[in-house]
Amino acid sequence: MSFTLTDSVGSLAATLTTLSFLPQVYKTWRSRSAADFSWIWIASFAIGLFFWLIYGIALGALPLVGSNVFTLILVLTIAYIKWREGR
Repeated sequence: MSFTLTDSVGSLAATLTTLSFLPQVYKTWRSRSAADFSWIWIASFAIGLFFWLIYGIALGALPLVGSNVFTLILVLTIAYIKWREGR
C-alpha cells in the first residue's frame, strides 16, 4: 500500500481538525462542566462522526478512520461530563 499526496492531505486535515478539539475537551474536563454544550449538538456531532467512521472504513481511508475514532472518544468524554453533572 502506497501513501499518496491525497493520503497526506487527508492525514494533515484529520490531524488538525481533531487536535483543534482538544483544548475544548481539556477545558471541559478541568472545569468539570459541560453546561455550554447542548445535548442536541453532542448527539448530532457524535452521530455524524460515527457515519464518517463507517464511511472511512468502507473506503479503507485510515486518516478518516483514525481521526473520527479519536474525535468520537473526545465527544463521548464531553457527553459523560455533561451526563455526570446532570445527575
